[in-house]
Amino acid sequence: MTPAEFREAGHALIDWIADFREHIPEQPVRAQVEPGEVRRSFPAEPPQKADSFSSLMADLENKVVPGITQVQHPMHYGWFPSNASLASVLGDIASSGLGTLGISWESCPALTEVEEVVCDWMRQLTGLSEQWRGTIHDTASTACVTAMILARERASDFSKNGNGLQSVASPLVVYSTSQAHSSIAKAVQLAGFGQHNLRYIDEDPYTRAMLPMALSEAIRGDLAAGHIPAGIVCSVGATGTTAMDPVAEIAAIANEHNIWLHVDAAMAGSAMLLPEYRHLWEGVEAADSVAWNPHKWMGTILDTALFYVRDTAHLERVMSTNPAYLQSSADGQVIQYRDWGIPLGRRFRALKLWFHLSLDGIDAIQARLRRDLDNAQWFRERVETEKDWQVLAPVPLQTVCIRHEPPGEDGQPMTGEDLDAHTLEWVGRINDSGQAFLSPSLLDGRWMVRVSIGVEGTTRKHVEQLWDLIQASV
Repeated sequence: MTPAEFREAGHALIDWIADFREHIPEQPVRAQVEPGEVRRSFPAEPPQKADSFSSLMADLENKVVPGITQVQHPMHYGWFPSNASLASVLGDIASSGLGTLGISWESCPALTEVEEVVCDWMRQLTGLSEQWRGTIHDTASTACVTAMILARERASDFSKNGNGLQSVASPLVVYSTSQAHSSIAKAVQLAGFGQHNLRYIDEDPYTRAMLPMALSEAIRGDLAAGHIPAGIVCSVGATGTTAMDPVAEIAAIANEHNIWLHVDAAMAGSAMLLPEYRHLWEGVEAADSVAWNPHKWMGTILDTALFYVRDTAHLERVMSTNPAYLQSSADGQVIQYRDWGIPLGRRFRALKLWFHLSLDGIDAIQARLRRDLDNAQWFRERVETEKDWQVLAPVPLQTVCIRHEPPGEDGQPMTGEDLDAHTLEWVGRINDSGQAFLSPSLLDGRWMVRVSIGVEGTTRKHVEQLWDLIQASV
């Protein structure tokens, strides 16, 4: 494709994207396809000759779009928000169009230095002190793997430089809660600790927050058994219920025992753009690492995850490799981001944040977040005042956990498997209809429904429509 052909096709693609975004509310929220249906619509053999751009766009519209669950739809309330602001989409296009190679400062000085700038902007916007330095990962899952490797190496006295964990005489232990995101357990496994060395600490039965006293007891027990406490993962906005672990109390325990403390604020980090919500991670300045995803509620398009550490010397000592073919006269004067994470190469992701902040503005982003928070409280109040409905957890941010508990055949509130079947039936009817999407989840072994409010296009009108739809579905 020549630049001239690219220009023509690019204009057509931008027009198509703009039209697609305008008409998302007309689409069913959940993809209306059967397993394997999209794959079967494509030829089994790869194309042998070039096709026309118009033919390709027709296939995009007719084969791909029906297989998309529309997470930008104003009636999408599942999982957590996964906004993709059009301002950041432009940054993503610029990143791809520039075609940069991010393997060192020398390979693209602008990539490195713009990333430094936007990471520091985001540090300031979330109220973190100047002791933090950041980088951009693909997801908070990768950031957590990195944090667990940093924890492992501090606790094992840099075992990677010798025989690895095979040379460590005692098991290294990590602590979290059952509310933590599934990526935490995966990170613990991938970093070599082993699932049996992940301790799930008791939680408050209502808030689902980690109990500091239970953490202290678990650490003392492991020390008495000759184990090595290596890491703690503290959730700020855990996935199931947006539980908020008490960061300050946990940090005091971590520092007492020299345990690496990682704060996972993947979704809730966006709330820290609002000064009035920063109390939710009070004590974060005493942590060792923090990760959160602007590609969730804030709305910078995937894949944009921020990872901050205070001890960059430890980060570089653990993650650094310095092959001769990448050495340059700039070494020692600049950040080499290949030494700040797992991959060697990196995209120019900073452009997405730069475009988003510059074209939308932080004031507009903050106003949207406050709108969503207000809508969540409105929804909570509707549920709490309606007979047979329960709000099952606190609503510190924008996710409301609910359950409908109607009378059973005996006239008493429905319980057990009957209640589970009822919950899955009514939420299934809504999701199958395509009118809205909600994600059911287990809480204390019983099914409930999470209503996660935060799509860029979701207004009070849409939340009201959801409540009417839910009531009509039970």
